[in-house]
Amino acid sequence: MGILSRIGIALDSDLLKRFDRSIARRGYTNRSEAFRDLIRDRLVGEQTALPDATVVGTVTLIYDHNVPDLPSKLMDLQHEQHEMVVSTSHAHLDHDSCLEVLIVHGKSARVEQFADRLIGMKGVQHGRLVMTVPAKTLAHSHSGNLSHSHKH
Repeated sequence: MGILSRIGIALDSDLLKRFDRSIARRGYTNRSEAFRDLIRDRLVGEQTALPDATVVGTVTLIYDHNVPDLPSKLMDLQHEQHEMVVSTSHAHLDHDSCLEVLIVHGKSARVEQFADRLIGMKGVQHGRLVMTVPAKTLAHSHSGNLSHSHKH
């Protein structure tokens, strides 16, 4: 963390009481950390909305494995976009339902299109994409371009 700056804000008393109850339920010990998290979440949201931003994320799917060819279609699409899929995890929820979680990495617009294709398949009962950027990347991003290169 860098040098701390103090700020003052004015809030409606009822809003502040509701905020205090909310942060207490979540285990925050002070308002400052809760405000920092809200600000970081807003900044992450702005960065992931940029089509060229490099993001990481998860695609969570719940689907009926009895739908003809659905598991195969999901796997085929993942193989088509293999450069984006870092990892997958699969769990059987009950006799008919499966949970699949994909860890994805790539440009925001492409990741979103990929997730939309998965979620939109017939037989997928629910799906959600969550994208984020590493905190260090967010802290050093001034131009909105999050791409960088290094060797692993």
